[in-house]
Amino acid sequence: MTTSTQAYGEPWYWDNRYSNEPGPFDWYQKYLTLAPITNLYVPPAQPVLVVGCGNSAFSEGMVVDGGYTDVVNIDISSVVIKAMKTKHQDCPKLKFMKMDARDMSDFESGSFGAVIDKGTLDSILCGNNSRQNATKMLEEIWRVLKDKGVYVLVTYGAPLYRLRLLRESCSWTIKLHVIEKLASEEKSDNPVWELTKPVPLNDDGSSVEEALGQNPDVHYIYICTKVLTFIVLRLVMSLVNSTCHIPLL
Repeated sequence: MTTSTQAYGEPWYWDNRYSNEPGPFDWYQKYLTLAPITNLYVPPAQPVLVVGCGNSAFSEGMVVDGGYTDVVNIDISSVVIKAMKTKHQDCPKLKFMKMDARDMSDFESGSFGAVIDKGTLDSILCGNNSRQNATKMLEEIWRVLKDKGVYVLVTYGAPLYRLRLLRESCSWTIKLHVIEKLASEEKSDNPVWELTKPVPLNDDGSSVEEALGQNPDVHYIYICTKVLTFIVLRLVMSLVNSTCHIPLL
């Protein structure tokens, strides 16, 4: 029998959950605690995609408090999408669509200036075929982003567990921020790290432990920027290499 953990990637699991727990719930962080990050990296004038939106109030906060004008929300659960469409039917700035983040073929490439993910990648990594499904999702996110668009990933995964996956999936430039797991709308007098200040990030992520100490009680916020120049350079180098090895007749 499939366990609830392994079923995180299955629509029926989330349909059952949202049928039994219809009230609003925000995974990890609410909009106001993350607003400094969205203000810093997510352009309000460009379309924004929220993957695995659930019944979170985060997107509503982006529109009401943040001034965002085009926030598209997708979720694998038809139950929660139906409920959110009804709830926000009078707000054209919020759109809700049933869709699997691993296959967003309904969206053209380069459709969004930013993609926000609060816990969806983590959920997929808890399910069956986790690495394969996570890579599919990341590749789709990269595809639907505009050049220089940002993927904002809020996760419990430390760099030791996330950097390799992110770097092997797509060509990103990556910055890291952290926020206390129990962050409130009021600023802490002694935060682990200033939210809007990137944490030093070296290739293996060991610099993060040096800056924050071992096992800090934080959520990690990866700011992954899509840069096409890396792909172009890789293609050019590939062509050069292949040309150099063509045998002379």
